[in-house]
This record gives sequence, C-alpha cells and structure tokens, in this order.
Amino acid sequence: MKLDRELEQFRSIMEVPSTFQEGFRWSSLLGAIFVSLVMVPGSIYMGLLAGTAEIGAAAQWVTVILFIEIAKRAHRTLNRSEIFILFYMAAAAMGMPFSGLLWNQFFINSDAAAAAGIAEQLPRWYAPPPDSPSYGMRTFFHADWLPVIGMVIFGTFFGQLANLVLGYGLFRVVSDVEKLPFPLAPIGAQGILAMAEDMEEHQRRTAESSWRWRVFSIGGALGLAFGSVYLLLPTLTGALTGTPVQIFPIPFSDFTQQTGRFLPAVATGLSWDFGHLITGMVMPFFGMLGSFIGLIVTVVLNPILYERGVLKSWKFGADTVETLFKNNMDFYFSFSIGVAIAIAIAGIFAVVRSVRDVRRQRREPHGVSAVKPDRGDIPTWVVILVYFIVVVSYISVSLALLRWHHGGWTRGIRNIGIILVFLGFFYTPLISYVTARLEGMVGQVVEIPMIREAALILSGYRGVACWFLPLPIANYGQMTVFYRQCELTGTRFTSVWKTNFFLYPIILLSSIFFMNFIWGLDKVPSAAYPYAQRIWELTAANQTIMFSATLGEYSRFEQAFRWLYLAVGAGFGSVLFFIMRSLGAPVLLTYGVVRGLNQTMPHSVIPQFIGALIGRFYFQKRLGLKWRQYIPVVAAGFACGMGLITTVGVGITFLNKAVIKLPF
Repeated sequence: MKLDRELEQFRSIMEVPSTFQEGFRWSSLLGAIFVSLVMVPGSIYMGLLAGTAEIGAAAQWVTVILFIEIAKRAHRTLNRSEIFILFYMAAAAMGMPFSGLLWNQFFINSDAAAAAGIAEQLPRWYAPPPDSPSYGMRTFFHADWLPVIGMVIFGTFFGQLANLVLGYGLFRVVSDVEKLPFPLAPIGAQGILAMAEDMEEHQRRTAESSWRWRVFSIGGALGLAFGSVYLLLPTLTGALTGTPVQIFPIPFSDFTQQTGRFLPAVATGLSWDFGHLITGMVMPFFGMLGSFIGLIVTVVLNPILYERGVLKSWKFGADTVETLFKNNMDFYFSFSIGVAIAIAIAGIFAVVRSVRDVRRQRREPHGVSAVKPDRGDIPTWVVILVYFIVVVSYISVSLALLRWHHGGWTRGIRNIGIILVFLGFFYTPLISYVTARLEGMVGQVVEIPMIREAALILSGYRGVACWFLPLPIANYGQMTVFYRQCELTGTRFTSVWKTNFFLYPIILLSSIFFMNFIWGLDKVPSAAYPYAQRIWELTAANQTIMFSATLGEYSRFEQAFRWLYLAVGAGFGSVLFFIMRSLGAPVLLTYGVVRGLNQTMPHSVIPQFIGALIGRFYFQKRLGLKWRQYIPVVAAGFACGMGLITTVGVGITFLNKAVIKLPF
C-alpha cells in the first residue's frame, strides 16, 4: 500500500511484537471499581461544567500508575499486556451508558422540543412524559424511568457485543488478509509503552529506555499547572463562594457580537484550553492545516453568502450559538450533507481502487488469513453468528416498541421493519468494511450521510418515536484501530473479551448511581454548569430539525433542507477532492480541507493550528523522528495532570454540596 511521507512516518513508530501475552487479571477489576467510584462522578461534573474530557484520560492513567506502584512494592512486574488491559478497563469504566439520561430529561422539557411540537410525542422508552413527578423529585430511581433504563441496558449490551466481535472480524480481514498498515494506530499505543518501559527500567536499573516516563512526567506537570488555573480555580471558588472566578473564560471567549460589523454571519471566538495546543502537536500536521484552511474558507464564504441573501436569518448582535444555528438552518445543513457525500464517495473510490490493485498484483493469496500464534483469535463462524443474533434482536425489539407506542400494527411500522432489514444486513456491513479499509490505509473514517435519516423519512412513518429506536446501523470499522493497538502492545484479544464480560455490571451500576446523584445536586443544565447551559439548547434546536421531518406537516426540516445546496456541497467537495489529489496533495490535507467546508468554528481550530506549527517547525526540526515518539506521551501526561487536578476540585465541590446546614 502506497503511503505519503507523513503517514509512513507515523507507521514507523512501532512494530508488531512476535509474541502475545494475557493481560486480564482478577486484580485488574479493582482498577475498574476504583475508576467507577472516584473518577466517574468527576467526569460527569466536569463535562457539564466545561465540556472537557481530560478527566476521562486521567482515570486511565491514574489507574495504571496506581497499580504499577502497588506492583513495584509487591516486587512484581506488570507486562505491556497487563498495562494495556488496565488502561482499556479504566476507559471502559468511564463509558457511562446512562449519561444520556441527563440529556433526555432536559430535552423533553426544553424550549426547542416544545417549539417544534415534539415534546408530547416522545416515546416512553426515551423519557417519561413531561408531567412525571420524577422531574420535580430529580431522580431516575422512579417507576416512570424503568423503560428508559431497560433500553439503555439492552443497547449497551448488544452494542458492546457487536462492536467487539464485528470489529475483530473486520480487523482479521484488513490486517491479516489484506496486510494494511494502519499508519495512525501507534499514536494511541505510545503512552502504554511509557509505563511498561518504566517498570522494565526498574528491573534492569538502566536509564537507556526510560525516556517515555520522563516525557510523560513533563506532560503531567504541564497538565497540573494549567488545570489549576483553568478548571480548579473556578470549581473551588464556585463551590466555596457561589461565584466562580475564571481567568480563562469557559468554554470559550465569544467575539461574534463585536466582529459582526465586518464579518457578518461568521462565528468568532477562541478556546483557552491549552490541551488544544497539545492536540495540534499530536495530530498529523497536514490534517491540522486542512482544518485551518477550512476555517479561512468559512470566514471568506459566510459574508458573501450573507450579502447574497443566502444566510438571511443572521442579524447583527447574534452570538456564536445563535449564529451557528441560523446559518445551519439557512444553508449549512444541506451543504454539509453534500460535503459528507463527497467525502464518502472519495473514500469508497479509494477503497475500490485499492482492492482492485491488490487483486491485480496477487501479492498474497486472497481470502487466506495469516493468523498469528497465541493472539487469541476466534473462528469466523462465531463472528457471523454474533452479527446475525445482534441484528435480529435489534429488529425484533424495535418493532415491539413501535407496536407498544401505537397500540397496534400499522403500515408505517411495517415499512420501518423493511428499513431495519436493509440497514442491518446490507448497509452496516458495507460501510463498516469500507471504513475498516480506509482506517487501514490512511487513518480516515468514511460515513455516508443521512442514510438513517433518509430511510426513516422515506418509510412514510408518522411521529417521532422512530428516531429513538435501537436501529441496527453502526460503523464497526473504527474498532479495527483498537485491535491494531492491542496487537502492537502484544496483548491477546481474549484479554479484552474477558475484561468486558466482568466489567459490564460495574459500569451499569456506577453510571446510573452517579447520574442520579449529579441530578439531585442541582438542575441540569443550570448556572452551576456553564457549558451545558450554553451549548445544550443549541444542540436541542439542531436535533429538532431532523426529528420534525416525520411529523407529516411543515417542519424545521423542510425549512432547512434544500436539494440545490446539497448538490452544490457534493459537487464542490468532489471537485476539490479531484483537484487536490491531481496536484499530489497529502491525503490528510485533502480530507481536512474538504471537511473544513462545513462552517468551521475558530474556537478550537486556531489553537490547534498554532500547536501544529510549533510542533512542525520548531520541535520536529530539533528532534526529528523522536518528536513523533515524544509528543503522544506528552499528551497522555497532560491529560493525566489535567484530570488529576480537576478531580481534586470536584471532590471538594461534592463535599461542600453534601454538607447539611443546620438552622442554628
């Protein structure tokens, strides 16, 4: 497979080891319990407060570091596989399947749902009706929430089962049979090596291989320092005085109301999260450059569209949230669908051409899998059987839910059944294979936009219940990267499957308990959670555009959807793809520019691009290829430091809110 120079550079960071080891240990479950009790509530709280995910990464690193230190004092060594499974287990424990319940209770009572006329039509398995007493009590432990909780458990179990088994099957095809390189997979495995080499260094008493641990510590110190100012300070001051002090505005500084005089219909602002700089250094430079070019296109295009009367809803004085929503309604909703179609066509074309070239060259016997010994592989028939069971279960439960909602069988339900069969047995396998191949070639994901939405709209179904069914549509191709990282660390695949089997009940219990606890502390969203208060209403308004499409009357969807704008987006994106590929532009630059046509927000793109420039033209010139080995470890340490310091603030906040004030 031919790779451009940047992708080849990423690919050469790590090689697959010759032996594989078991990573699952019974003691590892203690790590999952630790994460569930200590890190999960902090992650929920910080997600509502600042929309940050650093605490999730911190949970992984804190768990790994804690167990490594315990192992050292017990004169035991954790191998790479054990560290990888600890890392994966901590991440899985942060999955929080019930996190959507906080959103559900908000959405059914939101102004956007009421204005669109869908609040009263939302099904019982999504959220209780608006007059349920559970909203006043602010608790999920109520009989009205039982259908919702049951559907979360069903979706979580079958979703994880399908993702693990089908992702493995696709990995076998694109890695073992077709020998694709997965150039970006080593990025996620570098931090694991930092921990493993630290333990190996303690055994050998040499400093030759301990650079990863030193680099990880530098990143951790940066995360602790910045997190103290960015997240800890407002968290503590808000908890202790009731008025949070923010040196750096959360979630971003909004300049749209000031710049609207000379940049009409352009959302401007800046995120002060130092993590964006780190992200820009970690990710491939040309991908970041493509996003920045997309931002420039937005800044130039939006004023022109405003002057031409396309972005007609924007008015001077609108902030970022209002500007994005109005632009979406007027133009970008349809245009972005067209751009996504162009990306999908380009990805499918690349895969088809690659398959044709491989078959022509006949380098490997096609269809013969080179299974590596001791890797923990399973028979192909198991993969096929699991997929069949999952799809049939999704279809059966979806049809049963619709019959319950409508009180009987209707023509619309029959049409939905046909759609489910198409999505489950045709579309999902196709798009998953295409994505798996594209991930293996260039580290990109392909999605054909609006397949789910178009299928439900064309079914003729009337109502909004169809949008909340457990549809058998997913893209399992992205899971192939995880299995590649598992392979790079020498971990047997059976370790992953054992971990999920024992971890599943722990995740469910911790997630529902702490979601209920957070909701009981205060209304969500509220002034206590600035990110949720600012962003959730925009998200709700955007969702109602699509949900209203099946109401059988004039809706926001009909207002936002324009075939002309869709065609313009698809045509412009396709032409741009063709021109850039003809000029020999790097793969990631091509994808970045085309994706950037979708009304790029500057708030995070600018600091990410600055980080990419610093990494490319300063550090990489000084360190060469070592920089590509160093920076993923720095990023892992930074996430750990940020998460640790915010956990301290969250703990103090919880203690403060748990204090019972006496009346005397």
